[in-house]
Amino acid sequence: MTTETKLPFDQEYITSFSKEMGEPEWLTKLRVQSLEKADTLPMPRPDKTKIDKWNFTNFSKLVVASETFESLDQLPEEVQSLLSAEKTNSLYIQRNNKPAYLQVSAELQEKGVIFTDIYTAAREHSDLLEKYFMQKAVKADENKLAALHAAFVNGGVFLYVPKNVIVEEPVQTIFLHDDAEANLFNHVIVATEDNSSVVYVENYISTVDNANSQVNIVSEVIAGTNSKIQYGAVDNLAKGTTVYVNRKGIAGRDAKIEWALGQMNDGNTISENVTILEGDGSYGDTKIVVVGHGDQVQNFTTKITHFGKHSEGYILKHGVVKESATTIFNGIGKIEHGASKSNAEQESRVLMLSEKARGDANPILLIDEDDVTAGHAASVGRVDPNQLYYLMSRGISQEEAERLVIHGFLAPVVNALPVEGVKKQLVEVIERKVK
Repeated sequence: MTTETKLPFDQEYITSFSKEMGEPEWLTKLRVQSLEKADTLPMPRPDKTKIDKWNFTNFSKLVVASETFESLDQLPEEVQSLLSAEKTNSLYIQRNNKPAYLQVSAELQEKGVIFTDIYTAAREHSDLLEKYFMQKAVKADENKLAALHAAFVNGGVFLYVPKNVIVEEPVQTIFLHDDAEANLFNHVIVATEDNSSVVYVENYISTVDNANSQVNIVSEVIAGTNSKIQYGAVDNLAKGTTVYVNRKGIAGRDAKIEWALGQMNDGNTISENVTILEGDGSYGDTKIVVVGHGDQVQNFTTKITHFGKHSEGYILKHGVVKESATTIFNGIGKIEHGASKSNAEQESRVLMLSEKARGDANPILLIDEDDVTAGHAASVGRVDPNQLYYLMSRGISQEEAERLVIHGFLAPVVNALPVEGVKKQLVEVIERKVK
């Protein structure tokens, strides 16, 4: 069953926009075809969350005018703090829909690494971009929101690491949302060829308190044979944003993909994070921290699918829910027939801080092979009064005691994050949200 959607732009507008941005013919064609498909494809169906009445398409602007930054000194204070958290010589900043700042280290350029905005990648690296853009990981015909993303892409970044290149320093992207009417259809591609590695860190940050925006994020992560990608992200978008996130990775033989995600949006959010362990000996690790507050609704689906023999997949999610917010964790570990000697493990835990808060953790194991290891753990509960009593008996106030319990609950995930900058940013955001 499909839901008819009134789209804000037609084929003529999309074609004109694509040509105005200097995009190659294949990308214009993909946009138009995706727009046509969007009207008939079904919406995503996250388990236990109804999104039929969420606003994903009611907007009048595809892009908003924004100024660039001549230097980092011009950045807002909130963004400056992100820079100090992660020392890097390779940095891209997008302001709403505008490429606003780019710095690529000489070392990366000498090694043939490509790090640029999605528009420039389409113009200057068309053949290479076409190889990855909604071809391997996320497909435009997956669902209505994926199709709309392909049609309306208005920002993003392309990071490509050639064979046998080890990128020593983190590569960072900041998506700054400082216009309440700006809609983000960001597309991120991180691809490593054989025997390469990179750490990629991205931040979504709103400097407006309230917005009337749609955010549709697609990230495609492709790890070649014996390569490694660490993908760290902190999503911190304003109240009033309706957010769809689709991050998907494919790991080749002996490749590793590690996700470290802090999903801290203030608006309603559905998020899909999928890792496909395609090659023998491949490895996937997903760590997610979530804080829900106010009356927001959030649904996080995490899935690791094993195709390769001796593949390993781990999921670790901790969430805190306060006030009247709702947070749903769906975890899926799937071992396909033939993926012998594989291991699928997952843990999801939700801590509710108030009577009206709702949390749910739904672990699923789908096993089609005998010679494997698999397991899961899930829990949903409220703050342990014994823990609070113990802390308060030592002279700590109730408010401070609750704060310590929350940090202790989230610590196993936060401390396990492989990127120090992401860890520091998460602690700061968590501190603000759980006051």
